[in-house]
Amino acid sequence: MEQYERLWQYQQVDMELDQYEKEMRGSSNRKELLKHRDFLLEQQNVLKKIEADVEIMGDRMEALADEIERLNGSVAEASANFEAHRPEDLEEAKKQIAALQKLITTISRYESELAKMRKDSEARDRQQREVRVRAAKARAEFDRIKVIYDEEYKSVKLEALKKKVADEAKGIEPELLDKYKAIKRHSTPPITRIHDDRCGGCNMQLPAADMNKIRTGAAYVECENCGRIILVK
Repeated sequence: MEQYERLWQYQQVDMELDQYEKEMRGSSNRKELLKHRDFLLEQQNVLKKIEADVEIMGDRMEALADEIERLNGSVAEASANFEAHRPEDLEEAKKQIAALQKLITTISRYESELAKMRKDSEARDRQQREVRVRAAKARAEFDRIKVIYDEEYKSVKLEALKKKVADEAKGIEPELLDKYKAIKRHSTPPITRIHDDRCGGCNMQLPAADMNKIRTGAAYVECENCGRIILVK
């Protein structure tokens, strides 16, 4: 019986710790912290996406600029060749002019694409600055609320409660503690008292077999309905 009474005392401080942690989780300041934390994470992901887009655009713009330079060289070469070696007939002249025009059209298309990408790049730069400003404001607000939250729920008290729980666990058989924790996963609190032949946890009437155990001196029984340990005393 001593082990179960020890476990009962352990439960009292364990429930106190749970209640304190529940209050911490339910704090309006904590909810605000989580909101700003999630917003900061979202902005970080937005920045990563923008940076990846900018890198891809930078590579493409560099490739376009190189291709435009190469094509301009081809146009200059073709023009010089046309002037130096005049076509012998009209058909050949048309063919050379068509080839030259094709080069010029391609250059114009690439220049339009490059101009558009430059505008998009500038827009991404502005977006980056806006995101960083929003993130900085959210970070400042996060830090402000965290100071208040840390003061509201000092880690000193939390650590003290955890130590108290650990101290109460000393002297209790590990198997019994494991059993307590297993019950706690589905029924809280895991240990209760008997009340009018009923389980103090789920309020179900105890079966005759359990009542016979109690009458013959059993210190505890286990509820068939909720699985709690029921102390008789």
